[in-house]
Amino acid sequence: MPAAIARRAAAALLGLVGLLAGALPAAAAAGGAAAPRAAAGADAPLLAASADAPLAAAGADAPELPSGWTPRRLARAPRDMVAAAHPLAVQAGVAALARGGTAVDAAIAAQWVLAVVEPQSSGLGGGGFLLHFDPAAGSVTSYDGRETAPATAQAAQFRDANGRPLAWPAVVDGGHAVGVPGLARMLELAHRRHGRLPWASLFDEAIRLAETGAPVSARLHGQTQAARARLLAQGEPVAGVLLGPDRQAWPVGTLLRQPALAATLRRVAAEGADALHTGEIARAIVERVTSHPERPGRLSLADLAGYQARLRAPVCGAYRSHRICGMGPPSSGGLAVLQTLGMLEFFDLRAMGPGSLDAVHTVSEALRLAYADRLRHVADPDVVAVPVAGLLEPAYLRARAALIRADRSLGVPAPGQPAGALGLASDASVSLPSTTHLSVVDAQGRAVALTSSIENGLGSLQMAAGMLLNNQLTDFSLAPAGADGLPVANALAGGKRPRSAMAPTLVFGPEGRLRAVIGSPGGPAIIGYVVKTLVGLIDWDLDIQQAIDLPNFGAQASATTVLERGTPLIRLAEGLRARGHAVLITDLNSGLHGIVAAPGGGWTGGADPRRDGAALGTP
Repeated sequence: MPAAIARRAAAALLGLVGLLAGALPAAAAAGGAAAPRAAAGADAPLLAASADAPLAAAGADAPELPSGWTPRRLARAPRDMVAAAHPLAVQAGVAALARGGTAVDAAIAAQWVLAVVEPQSSGLGGGGFLLHFDPAAGSVTSYDGRETAPATAQAAQFRDANGRPLAWPAVVDGGHAVGVPGLARMLELAHRRHGRLPWASLFDEAIRLAETGAPVSARLHGQTQAARARLLAQGEPVAGVLLGPDRQAWPVGTLLRQPALAATLRRVAAEGADALHTGEIARAIVERVTSHPERPGRLSLADLAGYQARLRAPVCGAYRSHRICGMGPPSSGGLAVLQTLGMLEFFDLRAMGPGSLDAVHTVSEALRLAYADRLRHVADPDVVAVPVAGLLEPAYLRARAALIRADRSLGVPAPGQPAGALGLASDASVSLPSTTHLSVVDAQGRAVALTSSIENGLGSLQMAAGMLLNNQLTDFSLAPAGADGLPVANALAGGKRPRSAMAPTLVFGPEGRLRAVIGSPGGPAIIGYVVKTLVGLIDWDLDIQQAIDLPNFGAQASATTVLERGTPLIRLAEGLRARGHAVLITDLNSGLHGIVAAPGGGWTGGADPRRDGAALGTP
């Protein structure tokens, strides 16, 4: 590693020590002095915390636990940049860039480190989506590494002996919830097309950290402590890895060694994704899934061997003279983001201003309508005809926008009927997120937006060959038909990919040049987090860190509008209720990491202060 990068990595690691104590200074994340989360003013839009914020329990089925607010400063770099959910992952990505690697090389190196340092969020046992921009070709390519259902999967496996749906956490914890992992196959495909460094070299830092130990963050400690009883119920090997000898969560700062994961990473580095999908590791995965004593799954060796990552057509649309590109089905993220922005095009958000009652009302109403369409129309395009063109057709979005009233909420929104839509019912899947996002731009202007996931925090709690396995089958609607008897697009079926809300996003400015690379974890709320950040960048002229810092809010396909606890938005609650919103104030645990082109050249980066991330480039 070049000396300059080593020095900057050392600074990031010093910041990590602060993170492990619960207070990562902004200087560690992005090169600057930390600032308290103080009352918002004209120059600091809505960054305040409120000591009297009403509390609202997130419930037993909450995703990853919140880890507080650690201020970040805007990062700057002259040529390239990596923004990701952990400083050690950022360090690995930047080192790959310094060795002459491409954006894809850096993304892969960072992703494998994330699998080690935040195993609760993503890894070899999960899946993801990747967007790639090649400026030389002027092309955006999207890669689908979403998990698939085993060939013999049935909705009945999520019901008890009396035919009743399983309750939390039984619906998530067990072999029955595990889909065929796709992340390694997807990254291998992207590397073949866009990588420059040897595949095996991109695993080096992850293997080292898994073997010698990576410090347990406050976030990982909190997640494993909260899940302690569930981990103990699953027994070995997961309890033995994620809990200490006293059967409590490993203390913050402990060097967590994961030799079984290191061995698996080493095999995949040497043999490619085939090492995961065939042979000894595949047998270990199938054995773990099918031998669960209470809720065995149906995963087979043939399911693993037959998995293929897919190239998909990205979905793109216009917003305020910008071109926004996202991931198409089976993710609903790109479509819902574009639909929401397409409706907001008819409203003057700039005049409303960030944090205003009018802005929160208007954006939430547009989100409601997009989420309603998401539940009705979006699923695996290899199985269901998704009306992509109809959902994005300008006249359709104009008609949907006309439903938004300035003085009254829609309440529970009705889905629309775009051109090409089938006669289907809406669904309600569990959709519990444990996800990560990273953004990369290299010195040639190539860019990657990568969102990956194992679904709920700690996935299915099943561990094989050192890796946590996903519970992505709970992203399906487990009822094949709606109350009206119509079929559900996102119903569980063998070989099918569950609908996702992941929304890796690329933004191109009016002149056609790459302007931003963003994305976030957060389950279905990902869509709202990405929309909020894009509105901050485009409508309110904020830098990427300010846009990420904006308080989270939004709505889905219900009458409830959610406001982020501990922010000035809570003072809007009564005004929203007066317009007919049901209001919930709770933690909204985004993890958005983004990169934006600097006006004078180079790049700026932002990391979500709600998580452990950082943004850094080569000197």
